[in-house]
Amino acid sequence: MTTPYPQLFAPISLGPVRLANRVVFAAHLTNFASDGMPTPQHTAYYRARAEGGAGLIITEEQITAPGDRPYEKLIRGYDPAVVQHYRTITDAVHRYGTRIFAQLNHNGGQSSGMYTRAAIVAPSAVPDPLFREVPHAVDTDEIADVIDGFALVARHCVEGGFDGVELQCSQSSILRGFLSGATNRRVDRYGGDLACRARLLLEVVAAVRAAVGDDIAVGVRISGEEHVENGTRLDEAVDVARMLAATRQVDYLNTTVGVATATLHLVEPSMATPRGYANHVPRAIREAVSIPVIGVGRFKDPEQANSAVAEGVCDLVGVVRGQIADPDFVAKARAGSADRIRMCLSCNQECVGRVGTGRWLGCVVNPRAGKESIALQPPRRRASMHVVGAGPAGLQAASTAAQLGHRVVLYERARELGGQIRTAARVPGRVELRSLVDTLAGECERYGVDVHAGVNIDADFLRTQSPAAVVIATGARPVRPAWAGGSATVIDVRDVLEGRACPTGSVLVYDELGFHQGTSVAEHLADSGCEVTIATNAMVVGQDLDSTLDMEGWQRRAYDRRIVELTDVIPIEHVTNTLTLLHHPTGIRSTHHVDWIVCSLHQAPETELWNKLRGSDFELYRIGDAVTPRRANAAILEGDSVARACFSVPQH
Repeated sequence: MTTPYPQLFAPISLGPVRLANRVVFAAHLTNFASDGMPTPQHTAYYRARAEGGAGLIITEEQITAPGDRPYEKLIRGYDPAVVQHYRTITDAVHRYGTRIFAQLNHNGGQSSGMYTRAAIVAPSAVPDPLFREVPHAVDTDEIADVIDGFALVARHCVEGGFDGVELQCSQSSILRGFLSGATNRRVDRYGGDLACRARLLLEVVAAVRAAVGDDIAVGVRISGEEHVENGTRLDEAVDVARMLAATRQVDYLNTTVGVATATLHLVEPSMATPRGYANHVPRAIREAVSIPVIGVGRFKDPEQANSAVAEGVCDLVGVVRGQIADPDFVAKARAGSADRIRMCLSCNQECVGRVGTGRWLGCVVNPRAGKESIALQPPRRRASMHVVGAGPAGLQAASTAAQLGHRVVLYERARELGGQIRTAARVPGRVELRSLVDTLAGECERYGVDVHAGVNIDADFLRTQSPAAVVIATGARPVRPAWAGGSATVIDVRDVLEGRACPTGSVLVYDELGFHQGTSVAEHLADSGCEVTIATNAMVVGQDLDSTLDMEGWQRRAYDRRIVELTDVIPIEHVTNTLTLLHHPTGIRSTHHVDWIVCSLHQAPETELWNKLRGSDFELYRIGDAVTPRRANAAILEGDSVARACFSVPQH
């Protein structure tokens, strides 16, 4: 079968293991584990990506030591009971011809004593900036235990049917901690110059290779640049790569940029980070060694991944969030149907953000992510469904319903589909949001949804159509704050983005949402030449940006644009371009003379049509912001679930 991406689909060998293509579903935390063991959630999750065509799957980390427990839902790779669960996963993946490796890790000083009530261990007593625990510096006997732990888990992986193992020496790892001058301050043979700091890594490689033999692939994932003071630099990473290749015991190298906790925003970058930002790392390492190198870093589409291989950036490409968003990423690329891929938004809301709160992984654009083990039931009958509102909720409902075989009609008041997502995407740094609604609109067209845009329909019209079900997805509207009075210079962020107002001069953005709505519009206005202040009732401007790893980028850009930040304040009154703010911790009032005030506030659901249709003789549903204003993930989930619920109950 011919493909428009020949380099991406050229076979490659990682030591004894032959891969059908160059696309890697690299290791990432899922929070699917239960009581330290893999679950059916893991099996279904990895199986879906194998069925979708991934050349290689690398599981999330398998912990190598009982004292290492940085988070609750980890997998105890050192426990012999894990082997039977491994076998279930590997058998499921092998059924589709995909190879599967297990990542092995000891988090060291980036672990936590919260679960074990014991001291964590590290090369030196240097606390991690996130966990802030002072670790115990391991002695020689404890180093031997670390090595033995990696070898033990490697043997378990062989027994469990894995084709290879990958040693994590990046992001969050005791091996990385030994390599890095920022965390290794030892004066014995495991500290000092780079060769000594790399000693533990090389000893672990030797022990693991001895444990698995020659028929199992062994790889190492290293951080190319940590971007912390005294941390690993690219030239040092290249030297380490040479050391590893020289052992002839390592079959490939994987890469990353940044270190978990301190520079996590580089490990899992948001859409504000340019694509290809990390390409220089695998390219430099690949030029220095003769074994295959995996590149990672915001690879979103097959063209970009194919180009990286063709241009010599890397030999294989790690596509993680892209395959979370669409498990069939590889199959669609191979078939020349890249336009049908549900592209990752790099929004980090349901993957990074959700996992960071201890919940299992999800995805804004893929309502099935993390739910692959839950069987879907077909509708008991197929009928006509009318959906009102073509934001993300309505588009998802229409797409899912059409794919289930229902006759779907979709109405949208605006001339363009997409709702507030399309509005939000008008800010340059958020343009990639458009792919969510563009993809859904394409699915609606492909599956035969009858779309009517630029129409404003009412309850009487819907009743004349005699639908079997109506789904209300009419969204939400801005709410004008009481303190604004009748001033025409107090507007909503949507007024700016939708072109109804063009503020100039001095602008104060008042934000109660703490997310991209206020901060992105503040940047947009500053770029337009306005003198911008952003004020919030919270302790930090854009407080929720931290969960999606956008905070560091926002703060840098705000500083560059000279955006002034005010916190812990609430508006009291606005009179003739003068806004009075109350600093609620102290009760001190301040006045601010500005030309415009732009509000980022909670909205109100559009319920008029819903209220008029209640009691009708058809099934009636309400989804998304029409229920109550939330984020896009809720809209997508409800759109999908309501489409599956329609006509699922037997009719009497």
